[in-house]
Amino acid sequence: MIATLLILFIAGYLLITLEHVIDVNKTATALITGVLCWTVYAVFHHDAESVSHQLGEHLTGTAEILFFLLGAMTVVELIDAHDGFTLITDRIASRNTRVLLWVISILTFFLSALLDNLTSSIVMVSVARKLVKNNEQRRVVAGMIIVAANAGGAWSPVGDVTTTMLWIGGQVTTMSIMRELLVPSLTALLVPLGILTLQYPAETQVVTTSAKQGISRPYVTPAARRDRRVMLSIGLGGMVFVPIFKTLTHLPPYMGMMLVLGCIWVASEILHSDKDEADRQKYSAAYALSRIDVSSILFFLGILLAVGSLEATGVLRSLAESLSRSVGNLDLIVMLIGLVSAVVDNVPIVAAAMGMYDLQTYPPDHKLWEFLAYCAGTGGSLLLIGSAAGVAVMGMEKLAFGWYLRKISWLALIGYVAGALVYLAEFALAGH
Repeated sequence: MIATLLILFIAGYLLITLEHVIDVNKTATALITGVLCWTVYAVFHHDAESVSHQLGEHLTGTAEILFFLLGAMTVVELIDAHDGFTLITDRIASRNTRVLLWVISILTFFLSALLDNLTSSIVMVSVARKLVKNNEQRRVVAGMIIVAANAGGAWSPVGDVTTTMLWIGGQVTTMSIMRELLVPSLTALLVPLGILTLQYPAETQVVTTSAKQGISRPYVTPAARRDRRVMLSIGLGGMVFVPIFKTLTHLPPYMGMMLVLGCIWVASEILHSDKDEADRQKYSAAYALSRIDVSSILFFLGILLAVGSLEATGVLRSLAESLSRSVGNLDLIVMLIGLVSAVVDNVPIVAAAMGMYDLQTYPPDHKLWEFLAYCAGTGGSLLLIGSAAGVAVMGMEKLAFGWYLRKISWLALIGYVAGALVYLAEFALAGH
């Protein structure tokens, strides 16, 4: 049975990584793999009722992650439908390459911690398109947006799906993960940013689209400006409130996210109550729900089901023991996991690690979980295909894999190692 499970999982994983070669969506492959793995387990196991019970337990944890993501994506779409992000992005006015590179990167870093790295990268690439006319300069800015988005998402419980998984699973707590990973994550951005800054002459200028064409910003009515402020305030304030809600009530994070979604939904209805049905449609939560990436949510469902079957059968526990014997050093194992996440999706890798190491041996906020959140989050920046942010920016700016490897990957690797060393030094100095 174990051999069959491993063959199915590895075959499914290979097909997922070869999505663009075989032209089959990875979501479909993940769903088939997840169902087949549990089917094999049920068929070969002597107690079908026990398997169903295990599946139910895994599904509970998986559903918490999926409902959280569903709510977060809808909140972001509602803010975007009201052009709420322009209140932030319109304040970027510098025409100096160095200044612009720093402003966009730092803003992406903190925006990613509040929202998520995928949304933040899409918003900031749209900003870069408006400000930077030179194609090569814009590609460099886009590359640093990927690094900044992944670094920013790693230290926040709502910033990166892998950190969110660890937070929902109880491996990390809000204040601890933010306190311990802020400086290492910032290091992972500032080190490559500093190196890259030295490559640009101080007086290098960029030409903005509006300056070149003499086009002013479109007029926004006072009512529309009010709507933007209200929706952005509720949305971002709600994201900050979710960890507080979890701390105060001890309820799962998705409950707080559903509360925020309900509040911003009501606000949207009230703001547009005087409009007719057709005009109100594009500002509604129903429309926002139609725009979210449901395919990604189903992909997480399929891959988490597949990984859950390996955990239920004890395969992941055996893998952890094997790694401990062959590699030995746990810090090195986690750093290798981060490097692997640049090649394959970090969601199943982190899900596997959560199954390999239990909370009894490694309690909440253990060094293992915090370091895993950092490495899995920032490691995806090493290759263009290593993160959702990278794939999104690649599509928007038509970045080539080879170009990113030459221009950005080595910088991201230096930042990744530097941030890891900072975290390990912090841990050693704290005397844990």
